[in-house]
Parts: sequence; structure tokens; C-alpha cells
Amino acid sequence: MIQSETLELLEWSRLCQHLSTFAATKLGATAARNLQIPLSQEHSEELLAQTKEAYQLENSLTGGLSFEGIQDIGDALERVQRQGILTGEELLAIATTLAGTRQLRRTIDNQPDVPVLSALVADIRTYPEIEQEIHRCIDERGQVSDRASTKLADIRHSLRQIRSQITQKLQNILQRQANAVQELLITKRGDRFVIPVKAPQKDAVPGIVHDTSTSGATLYIEPNSVVPLGNQLRQLIVKEQAEETAIRRALSEQIAAVTSDLEHLLSVATIIDLACARARYSYWLKANPPRFIERGTGEIITLRQLHHPLLVWQFAHEQGAAVIPVDLVIKPQIRVVTITGPNTGGKTVTLKTLGLAALMAKVGLFVPAREPVEIPWFDQVLADIGDEQSLQQSLSTFSGHIRRISRIINALSNNDQNLSPSDPRPSLVLLDEVGAGTDPVEGSALAIALLQYLADHAQLSIATTHFGELKALKYQDERFENASVEFDEETLSPTYRLLWGIPGRSNALTIARRLGLNAEVVEQAKTKLGGATEDVNQVIAGLEAQRRLQETKATEAEKLLQQVQRLYTEVSQKASQLQEREAQLRQQQEQSIQQALVQAKGEIAQVIRRLQQGTTTAQDAQQATDALSQIAQKHLPPPPKPKPGFKPQVGDRVRIPRLGQTAEVLSAPDEDGDLSVRFGLMKMSVKLADIESLDGQKAEVVTTKKQVKEAQRSSTKQDSPVTPSSSLTIRTSQNTIDLRGNRVADAEMILERAIAPAQGPVWIIHGHGTGKLRQGVHAFLQQHPRISHFEPAAPEDGGTGVTVAYVE
Repeated sequence: MIQSETLELLEWSRLCQHLSTFAATKLGATAARNLQIPLSQEHSEELLAQTKEAYQLENSLTGGLSFEGIQDIGDALERVQRQGILTGEELLAIATTLAGTRQLRRTIDNQPDVPVLSALVADIRTYPEIEQEIHRCIDERGQVSDRASTKLADIRHSLRQIRSQITQKLQNILQRQANAVQELLITKRGDRFVIPVKAPQKDAVPGIVHDTSTSGATLYIEPNSVVPLGNQLRQLIVKEQAEETAIRRALSEQIAAVTSDLEHLLSVATIIDLACARARYSYWLKANPPRFIERGTGEIITLRQLHHPLLVWQFAHEQGAAVIPVDLVIKPQIRVVTITGPNTGGKTVTLKTLGLAALMAKVGLFVPAREPVEIPWFDQVLADIGDEQSLQQSLSTFSGHIRRISRIINALSNNDQNLSPSDPRPSLVLLDEVGAGTDPVEGSALAIALLQYLADHAQLSIATTHFGELKALKYQDERFENASVEFDEETLSPTYRLLWGIPGRSNALTIARRLGLNAEVVEQAKTKLGGATEDVNQVIAGLEAQRRLQETKATEAEKLLQQVQRLYTEVSQKASQLQEREAQLRQQQEQSIQQALVQAKGEIAQVIRRLQQGTTTAQDAQQATDALSQIAQKHLPPPPKPKPGFKPQVGDRVRIPRLGQTAEVLSAPDEDGDLSVRFGLMKMSVKLADIESLDGQKAEVVTTKKQVKEAQRSSTKQDSPVTPSSSLTIRTSQNTIDLRGNRVADAEMILERAIAPAQGPVWIIHGHGTGKLRQGVHAFLQQHPRISHFEPAAPEDGGTGVTVAYVE
């Protein structure tokens, strides 16, 4: 009885009515209005799993799951079990239900990750053969169709012929006796065809009078000539009805044979519709799935930003006030929470909100709170909320409370003989104004004793009170906790916020002063309270001020954190945009370079073809080369700076690669580039080109005086005039290119830039190595239009490790 009382006090039926509006079928709506509370946590877990999968499908499928065609065929199934004959409409409803359920099963089977719903539809049978037979025999209007049987088709063919004959005879009579009839009209009275005849001229049309008009001026007569045809028509109609009944009986018998399967099918469809209704309602509430916790293992009840679902509905549909959520975070050792504070401060709403949240989780609904939603599974939710006054039973407010609390204690006492205070029943008890309605001293004592009893016998109890003595229980028993509803002294109104750890203080005198009560009376009342009470109120006021200060700081810190996160997001986005822009620019630059190189190579190829054809002059080749040089200078990156050459000093350790020895330098290089080295006991003279540093650097080649003199003699010959192509042949750093360490492709680019402005010989250092770089250089020089010829350098200039190319 107390369970049903609790549901009524929490207005559970209103929530179920709201839920029913989200159902797609009549059966689902009926099931929602009569929602059953599960008796086990396993059942609740199963319902939650159904809701989660339905929630997933509602969000992933366009329009959600379809229940089109599924109807309430329960009465029809019950009647066929009693050998009743179904009507055409009932048979058609069964056929559409079979089709709708088959489509529902097909949709669920095609979706991934819905094992619970898939298991529900796995064993249902939709009997497509019965559905097809019904559609063959019953048309869309619910009438038996001609194709149902040959006999019925013959009967209806005869009926049409008889009706045609009757109509033709009556038409003839109307034409012959036009003066005697009221109007040229053929109508029916019952199953008989008649014509309207003027009463004074009834003898002109002999026959059977079946009806008379209200005024008596018109008689509806069946002429004697069509009476036999009318009799035949009546007999055929009886045969038609008998055949239709036989067809519907046969279909009803087929359905009666599979009634149990169809009842199961209907049950599964209702379960799925109810799961979808829970999902849609949860989505509308912006609720989140709960997780059932075990407080005995140290888990905390967490319900942050918990909204009252009925108030949310009232705000959305009935222009109610905005809903102020509450935070309920209850540690595992807490068994009793006492909420104090002013009237109309939201204490009772808090009780109802928690009670509804516990029930919603049990029936598989999501809870309208912020994630995570963590709540125990309560086997009972028991409440004493509001007054239970009765003039007829002479019950006062106090008596009503005591009677209901007695029923709560009895419910807790049933079947808990084997439970200890450390392991109470998983019940939730909600008490509003505990101990009220009687002498304050006795009421307070009774409330303390009751709450201590509940701490031993219920897993969690929430009680609202005005008794100050209950606030001290927290400091006597660790299983108790205080909470209060906040009160704004400036506006003299509650804020409906729930504050934890701080008991509410009396605001009666403050409110009285603000409302204009005589100050002398208020001060006199203070003296009656005693100093201890005033001290307690001051302590509570200090705690509240400290809490407000901490909340302000927390709010500021939260705003600062949000600002930092926003700035971090903006910087990250800008960095990503810059990286993308840089990548785009790099790609565009590479594309431009590639296009320029392709164009330049095309021009070179044209010049080469003209040269091969013998029609191109040197001036044309020079112009093409100059154009290529300009493109290279514009688009290609600058050539790498040449590495500084190695200059051996006396005492340095050097490597002689051709001998495979490491030696010590005894003398600096002379004007011919020779120096003395010693390795072991041997001394010898070597060329600079034959040594390198220990880290692999080649020695810097010096220009000998002999080379300078030969160059000067060559430039002063009178029989060899100076031309742009006969530049100095002295080797310097300007006409020397060091390609060592580069790939062939990179070497070609460096050579192209170096050859463009050059005139005369160019010394190209490629080294020996594997020989691939030298081969690549020679291949490039071989096809270059400005290179007349090339040859290995003199031994003193590097020999085969250096190539001298002559630029025209």
C-alpha cells in the first residue's frame, strides 16, 4: 500500500502520461500509462539497455524506428481463441500488424551494435502466408473480395445480373407511368427496389407498398413485375453473406491456430515501442543514462544539475516557471540527510526530484541530470510528503504523518531479519517535515529517534525539517549529513539552491524586521532565544559567507580557465591555418618551379633541334641560354655556399687516401702545392690534392706561379685576339665548382646556375667515389649547348677527380 501511496505522492502517473505521448502505437501508449516498476536490478539493467539501443537507433535512422501498420489486435486474438469470427477490418488489422512487425524486425536486423533489440525480434514469427491470404480475401476497405472464392464470385455475378434486370424493368415503368410517379427515381427500402408513386395514382402502378413519405403524398412501391426478381435477389444476398462468413471463419481459424505466436509478436512490438518512447522522452528531457552503483564499495551518489521532470514539462507546455536544478552528491557512508531552510525554499521539490530520479532509473528511463549519473538501485522508494488530514477520520496533520511513517517502517521491516545495520535494505525513504504537527520538543525527539532508526534500516533517507536539534546529528554520527536551501536576505526570497554541509539558520526575525515589525519586539524576541542560538546563527552566517567567497573565486577561476581554453583553441586554429597556408604556398611554389623548368627544357630542346638541323646560329643558342639563366635565377634556390677548403698546417694529422695511411704534416705547402709528411719512419712529399683532413675535407688547391705565367703568355699573343669566349684560364674560386656530396639531380641544378654566367674553362670537382656523380656530370655536359668540350683536369689540379668544361 505504501508503494502505491508513494507513487501518488510523487505524481508518478503524470510522468507516465507524459511518457505515453512519445509512443508510436496504441499498445505502447497504454503500456506507458501503466508502467510497471521492476522488482530486480537485472530487469532494470535490461530496460536501460533497451533504451540505450533505441536511443541509438532514433539518432542514426531518419525518422527513427517505424511502427507503421502495427495495431492493437489483442481483442481480436482473444475472440478467435473463443472460436469467434473476425470482421474484415479486424483481419486487415492483423495483416498490417504482421507486415509492420516484419519490417520492424528487418530494420533492427540491419543495424549494428543493437544486441538486446536483435535478441527480442529474433524469435518472432510474422506468418507472411497468413498475411497474403488475408490480403487475397479481404480488400483495403475490409470487405471480402470476389477473388476469395469461385462460389462467391459466381454469386456476386448473379447478383449484378438480377440488379441490372430489376433496374431495367423499373426504368421502363418510370417511362410508361411518368405522370403517376413523384419523380423519376429508383431507390431502396431494405433490400427491395422501389419507385416513388403519387398516393392518388397508386393503382397506376400495382405492387407492394414498402414505405410512405412523412406527408403521405408519396408511396414507395415495388411493382408486381419485379417482385419475383426481388425475391431472387434476396436469396442471393443471403448466399453471399453465408459465403463471406465462411471465408472469414476459415481465416479466423488460421489465426486461432497461431494465436500464441501472434500474442508474443504483439508483446515484442509493444516492448520495442515502449523502449523507443523512453528514448524519445529521455532525449526531450536532455537526460543521460544512469549507472547503478554499489555504495558498499565506496561509490558516491552523483546527481549534478538534476531537474524535476514534471516541472520541465510544465515549463515547456504550460508556461510554468523555469526549473532550477539541484546537486546531490552523497558520500557512501551517509545514510541520512537532513535539509533545513525556509518554507517554499524548494525542500519538498528536492525530495520529489530525487524520488522520481530513482524510479526513472528503475524503469529504464534516462535521468535529467548532467553526466555522470550514478545512483543506487533502490528496491523500495517510500515517501511521506504533504499532509494526510481527514475530517471524516478525525485525523490531524501529526496523526496522518505517523500513520504513513508506520507503514514505511513496516515495509522496511518485512523480510529484513537477516540484515544488519551495516547492511541495510537498499531502500530510499523521503520524509517531509519530519516530526511536525505536534509539540516542538516532543516532535524533535521523535524525529531524532526516527532518523536514527532509518540510519540502521534504510540505505538512504532524506528528511526536511525546521528543528534545530536535528542539525547536531551530523556531529554525533558520521552517517548523518546536513544540507540547506539558500535564502537571499536582500530580497527575502529563497534561491532554490541546495547547499551541502551547512545547516539552514532561522530567518524568522530577519524577515520580520524587513517586513516592518516593531524593532522593540524583534529585539525582545532575540533575548528570548538565548546567546547560544545567536552564536550558532553567527557561525552559520560566517560559513555561508565563506562559501559564497569560495564560490566567487571558483567562478572566476572557471571563467579564467574558459578564457585560456578559448585562447588556446584560437591559437591552435591559427597555427593550423598558417601551416596549411605554408603548405599551400610551398606547393604552389614547387608547381611554379616545375612549370618554369618544363618551359625552359622545352626551349632548350627546340634550340637543340634547330642546332641539329643546322639552321641555328650561335647567337640563337646564346639567347636561349640567357633565357634559361634568367629562369633559373628567378625560380631556383640559391646555390649552396662552397665549403671552406682544408688548409694543412705543420703538425696537423692528415689522411692519404691512395696509400691508406695517416700522416703528420712536416712542412707547409710550397708554391707548387707540394708538402712534406711523415708516417711511421718514412718521410715523403705529396700533393695537396692527394691529402684530406681526418674528417674528410679536401685540401684547398692553390694556384701555382707557373699556371699564372702560362696564362699571361697566352693572353699577350698578338696572333690570338681576345674574344668573349677566351677568358682567363687561371683556376680560381670563381670558376671552380665543388659538387662533392651532392646527388646528380642537385648537381645538375648547381652546374646550370654556374655555367649561365661563365665564359671559358670551369673546373668541376666531383671526386672519385662510386663514379655515379662523375658519370652524371659528364652526361649533363655532353648535352649542354654551351659546352664545347670537357676533359679531365691536370694531375696537379685533381686528375680524374676534377673535370674541366669549356664554356662558349
